[in-house]
Amino acid sequence: MRSFLFVPGDSVRKFTKATGGAADALILDLEDSVAAAAKDEARECVAGMLRQDRRGKALFVRVNALDSGMTLSDLTAVMPQAPDGIVLPKCQSPDDLRQLTHYLAAFEVVHGLPQTPVLAIVTETAASLFHLGRYRDVDPRLWGMMWGAEDLAASLGARQNAEDGVYHEPFRLARNLCLAGAAAAGVVAVDTICARLSDLDALEAEARAARRDGFGAKAVIHPSHVAPVNTAFQPTELDLVWAQKVLDAFAANPAAGVVNIDGQMIDKPHERAARNILAARGPS
Repeated sequence: MRSFLFVPGDSVRKFTKATGGAADALILDLEDSVAAAAKDEARECVAGMLRQDRRGKALFVRVNALDSGMTLSDLTAVMPQAPDGIVLPKCQSPDDLRQLTHYLAAFEVVHGLPQTPVLAIVTETAASLFHLGRYRDVDPRLWGMMWGAEDLAASLGARQNAEDGVYHEPFRLARNLCLAGAAAAGVVAVDTICARLSDLDALEAEARAARRDGFGAKAVIHPSHVAPVNTAFQPTELDLVWAQKVLDAFAANPAAGVVNIDGQMIDKPHERAARNILAARGPS
């Protein structure tokens, strides 16, 4: 999955449009995009969305944060419909992840469901930044870790998180720690949304930089952002040719720790990178 498109949980119209688009996954949002007075209605709406034909898309649900007191109500409404994943916002530490997965385990038993993947948003509070290397082996449901800058700015007391499309240092730190934490945990790192809705050049630059640095996917908040993100995260033909060369070379020399390809020394980390590239190959 390369692109995660946020869809307000109380908008059937936007959901219908999104299911016809090119996003690999949708995040049906019960948190920030839904007003407090509309939460109950949104839960019913999201449950209805999950019952519809998913048209090949993964449907994740972003529940409200654990400290809101609404998480269990959200899960009670959506888990009977077997969402493809749960997004946990404001995840401050592995303890928050454990609490969510304990809830999920109960719903999975009651409804006869397999383990539900979790995408945790792990940089939305100042405290969360001190735990990003501790998610390895917490729970097999953890599928990915996403960073976010908007709530973090409020937590830090920052006046802004970026200028002219460039994040300020505290937010770049959060981004990079999320990337490293996801790699340490062996899960997918998901880049945050680009808030500049009409600036596709900025979006493309963010997506290319994220892919270059090791992120496996990017979240988006507007349908026009999906295609550039999919393109940025799709391996190029040159990437695929190189990756296949690497795997072929090691297959021909299974005892080798290092092989020579076109005059370049290629070792086992390159082989792992090549496998990741081929695994990322998906629909164009």
